[in-house]
Amino acid sequence: MSTQHTPIGPSADRAPLAGIRVVDFSTLLPGPMCTLLLAQAGAEVIKIERPGSGDEMRSYAPKLGDDAVNFALLNQGKRSLALDLKDPVAREQAVELVRTADVVVEQFRPGVMERLGLGYADMRALNPRLIYCAITGWGQEGPLANMAAHDLNYQAETGLLGLAAGADGSPGIPNALVADLAGGAYPAMMNILLALRARDADGQGRFIDVAMADNLFTLMYWGLGNGFAAGEWPTPGGDLVTGGTPRYQVYKTLDGRFLACAPLEQKFWNNFIRVLEAPHLHADGSDPAGVRSAVAAIVATRTAEEWTRRFQGVDACVSVVKSLQEAVEAPQFRDRGVFAGRLAAADGTEIPALPLPLARSVRQAEPARGFPALGEASAGLPSAAVPVPR
Repeated sequence: MSTQHTPIGPSADRAPLAGIRVVDFSTLLPGPMCTLLLAQAGAEVIKIERPGSGDEMRSYAPKLGDDAVNFALLNQGKRSLALDLKDPVAREQAVELVRTADVVVEQFRPGVMERLGLGYADMRALNPRLIYCAITGWGQEGPLANMAAHDLNYQAETGLLGLAAGADGSPGIPNALVADLAGGAYPAMMNILLALRARDADGQGRFIDVAMADNLFTLMYWGLGNGFAAGEWPTPGGDLVTGGTPRYQVYKTLDGRFLACAPLEQKFWNNFIRVLEAPHLHADGSDPAGVRSAVAAIVATRTAEEWTRRFQGVDACVSVVKSLQEAVEAPQFRDRGVFAGRLAAADGTEIPALPLPLARSVRQAEPARGFPALGEASAGLPSAAVPVPR
């Protein structure tokens, strides 16, 4: 029996971050995702973009209205101000805007904002309460600080990519932008909130150095523990969650689909082999490779639908690997209202808004919200708050 949850988020004027002004100089994914979270919690987010072209994400395909759907999803509820930061007049506008801000988010390489006269030291002199968050791949210092890179590079340099090897031993292309999101956007938002809380106590702003590569190591806590404490550094296909056990594997079914099987604990493994009708596999520790092959052979005798029926109601940690479309349409996420929010284009087109890790009780409960056209904010924005678009 499913339970429908009615959104109970606060109104815009009572949201947790109501009254907080964020000036966002970032582009593409990490910074915009961070400021999207802040906007959804009630902050006023003013996005600074290049005149003419704006955020590069606007040019992506497919489109929603006149802009890329990627841009629309990441910039819902924000305002846009088009400023050429190399122009002295426009730069002064940006400075005046930062003077009124609570938070700045920027994503340039180290030193760029300083050369523009918009670095933390200069801005702090004008606004001592300013929370200034710089998101970079490698952080503000170190031998790689100015090296160009993308998510794949950060995963490669931190060892994360090396733990995901295919049958031929080569790492597979990651299916999620883990560094941008788990290493960049989420830590940035978390640290901004902590800095705002600290400012409530002492009245002082803070500089926040978010290095996406640094933050990936947290995701491999178990591997670090094994390596530091026992000298047992993890290898692809050789450890508990990298394929070294038949209890944490993906097995192919008769119809070419796949079962994700994770019966790690003995009670789950007992249920698993009972459904497989393979009691001889009870003790799998002495020959994990042999047991893995035996399980694979059994799973290959039935279709994914047949296995779904057999495991129905059984605590064995078994799932059919779904496509993204199947997952979006699944009752679990439909009943929880994961895609209930709406994103509206200027032409009236609507699609589900991006699901965000914000609880209903702290997120604005509103009808469909739009995303900004390039430079739509007024020229007088630095001296007066502009309502968030609906």
